[in-house]
Amino acid sequence: MRHTLPIAPQFYVTAPQPCPYLEGRMERKLFTALQGEGADQLNNSLSQQGFRRSQNVLYRPSCTDCAACLSARIDVSAFRPNKSQKRTAKRNSHLQRRANSPWATDEQYELFRRYLDTRHADGGMADMDVFEFAAMIEETPIRSRVVEYADPDTKELIAVSLTDVLDDGLSMVYSFYDPEQPQSSLGTYMILDHIDIAREAGLPYVYLGYWVPGSPKMGYKARFAGLEAYMQGEWRRIKNPDDLNETAHHPLSTAPIAEQVAGIQLPDRHPTKG
Repeated sequence: MRHTLPIAPQFYVTAPQPCPYLEGRMERKLFTALQGEGADQLNNSLSQQGFRRSQNVLYRPSCTDCAACLSARIDVSAFRPNKSQKRTAKRNSHLQRRANSPWATDEQYELFRRYLDTRHADGGMADMDVFEFAAMIEETPIRSRVVEYADPDTKELIAVSLTDVLDDGLSMVYSFYDPEQPQSSLGTYMILDHIDIAREAGLPYVYLGYWVPGSPKMGYKARFAGLEAYMQGEWRRIKNPDDLNETAHHPLSTAPIAEQVAGIQLPDRHPTKG
């Protein structure tokens, strides 16, 4: 079904399908195309309203009877590493960071396949081939980087993050790493390093994607100080993740689609010149 604001873009809703995070529930997404000369402005504006990018599409959860899936970000100024995170940063401090243009390589794909086969063999991306992987990395109409982490001695690629550069932060679109190094906590390390990059660049936030309180797959995001979640039209600081479970599955948690679309703020396509 199509939903249209007074000016472009147009918004659509996906058909319900099984939720990958909460058993027995169905997910649905609200989405729009990301294209044209205003793509950067649209991406910045909708990212600040809980949307995420996947290639040239921006989407946000819009489930009928569940609001458990929340867009999450870290307020860089409020972040303080805990003892475990300090150990993780020290353990991986030898890794060499390389920030490149969004271009897919065979080495990236090999690491990506090992990661999926070990960690997400039954996930929605499990069948992604090399051409689809290249599309995920390269089909971006906005400012993106591939941030690689490699062993300085062996030159072996250890971890990768596809990262968008927003006006107010870094958005970690998708990341993957060597599944044979669970003791290294590479997923956590990449987030810690992105917090450092954002701080050095003067950017206030690191966007982590979606977080589902109560989902074991998402639990690591709740361990970061300064965590914020986009709820009912605003970003809220999360002090106790357990408090969110009480309202997440209430039947009135999600507004009708028409109300959701009407509440979306679009960027000014013709800004006034000073």
